[in-house]
Amino acid sequence: MSSGNKRIKGISVSRPFYYGSIAYPLNGKKASDADHTHKWTVMVKGLDNEDLSYYIKKVVFKLHETYPNPLRSIEQPPFEVSETGWGEFEIMIKIHFQNVVSEKPVVLYHHLRLHPYEDDVNGQPWPKDKPVMSLLYDELVFNEPTESLYQVFADHNALNVNLPNKKTIKDPSLPMFSTQLEQEENERLDNALDEINSQVATLQQKISSLD
Repeated sequence: MSSGNKRIKGISVSRPFYYGSIAYPLNGKKASDADHTHKWTVMVKGLDNEDLSYYIKKVVFKLHETYPNPLRSIEQPPFEVSETGWGEFEIMIKIHFQNVVSEKPVVLYHHLRLHPYEDDVNGQPWPKDKPVMSLLYDELVFNEPTESLYQVFADHNALNVNLPNKKTIKDPSLPMFSTQLEQEENERLDNALDEINSQVATLQQKISSLD
């Protein structure tokens, strides 16, 4: 084993990314098929438009078998596929890494969403022209990376997970995975847990009184 392929014991490197889909209603716009109601894009992207190609070689998207050439291999960013359609289905996403990574591909599954399942965040009916975003934050974890891979991450300032600042996110159409939103979500989860514990305590008291 060459020195560059030697594994670094006790080291782990995580790289944040997000994947999923964005769907737009066609609303009468001409499509390739009269039955198609939405245009959608499925994607794998880095936070704040980070170029992932320095460690991701290609992304393969497996669409529904009714699409022509349902196995779509995207070998350079943006790692995404756009289509039109009328139905929701599960998409397999297979991430292949550059040779320097020396890791097997990672397989993800995403359920394509075309329709909103709820009102918007303000409690109002979902606007007809508002896109439906179904995007998930995740991290690729490289345990005991090779010395060569560790150097690649170092060269790209990618040894630590640094969520962007909410104010620095340039494209408002993209999901705002940021340090502030992470803190806000943690606070919502803490508040929900406190409420659940309070309700459990109340029920326990009622049960005790019945005994």
